Amino acid sequence: MGKNKHKFETEAIRTQLERSQYLEHSTPLYLTSSFVFEDAEDMRASFAEEKERNIYSRYSNPNSSEFIEKVCNMEGAEDGFAFASGMAAVISTFAALLQSGDHIISARSVFGSTHSLFMNFFPKWNITHSYFKIDALDEIDQLVTPQSKILYAESPTNPGVDVLDLEELGKIAKKHNLILIIDNCFASPYLQQPIKFGADLVIHSGTKLMDGQGRVLAGITVGRADLIDKVYRFSRITGPALSPFNAWVLSKSLETLAVRVDRHCENALKLAQFLEQHEKVNWVKYPFLKSHPNYEVAKKQMKAGGCVVAFEIKGGLEAGREFFDSIQLLSLSANLGDSRSIVTHPASTTHSKLSKEERLAVGISDGSVRISVGLEHIEDIINDISQALG
Repeated sequence: MGKNKHKFETEAIRTQLERSQYLEHSTPLYLTSSFVFEDAEDMRASFAEEKERNIYSRYSNPNSSEFIEKVCNMEGAEDGFAFASGMAAVISTFAALLQSGDHIISARSVFGSTHSLFMNFFPKWNITHSYFKIDALDEIDQLVTPQSKILYAESPTNPGVDVLDLEELGKIAKKHNLILIIDNCFASPYLQQPIKFGADLVIHSGTKLMDGQGRVLAGITVGRADLIDKVYRFSRITGPALSPFNAWVLSKSLETLAVRVDRHCENALKLAQFLEQHEKVNWVKYPFLKSHPNYEVAKKQMKAGGCVVAFEIKGGLEAGREFFDSIQLLSLSANLGDSRSIVTHPASTTHSKLSKEERLAVGISDGSVRISVGLEHIEDIINDISQALG
């Protein structure tokens, strides 16, 4: 896995399972919970892991294997495991690699559910964490303890669309012998490959751009084979595996990832440029806007800016409420990476479990808006945002 023979788009389309005796052109669905053995010795050898084969779909399935192989090729990873959701990937990866007494160093700006893991669940297992500011990577050295095991970050971040220097994080992780895990969901493997910059593992919510049409839940972790082996052994026991049907859907979706994301990025940049000039907007963040604080870093490690634009409406909470109630075409939802443009109010949805102080610490004000820019015509997207802003 992870060794491309062709260009990205070709690998996404042509990476497939071996054809069956029916010589199908498109990979079929393998909707089976288990697989049969030829004889007693075959069964024994399979469970003894002397053979690499499908045994039970909680362990592996042909559809899941094809999806994993595609993502590994895209990310330049050695191996991977696919999960029922993005958060299943996050908790399973951490749980497989950590033990009681270990310490996580994480960027302060993380998805609300990941923050809840750090704050509400890991302490029960005596796993601690320390946060560093996204614009102060030099803080990390002071946070490292003998118990530190993992360095974790999202880039771009959810929902503030901040960009962290992955190359610098890779150097810090190597210096302190930390496992660097990057959530690459906002960028997708098409725009950014964190392993090139030193990441050991990369996590995705396949629910987002990988699916691209808001149909299925999924997650995946790819990276170093020795670490993935630990993730696999934990996950085959605990059972967070991706369903064969969803794996099949995602593998098909990846065939069009490049062309979809190109249009997402084109639309998002145009919308960000429009919002930057609007009199009722305080600020706009988009990685490929020259005004973005880490524009040069984004240009170094990303092919384009992604589908998410963040901005703040003047007038605070009441102005934000009026804006959301005035939206006509775009969807009010908490998802992103969909073909349909989605408008989200992070303070009351995805990051509502954070206190107001915690939200402000990561740049989420009451007037903050996150737009996942879809594939509709850009004029229609801008017109709806424009009329909602009044």
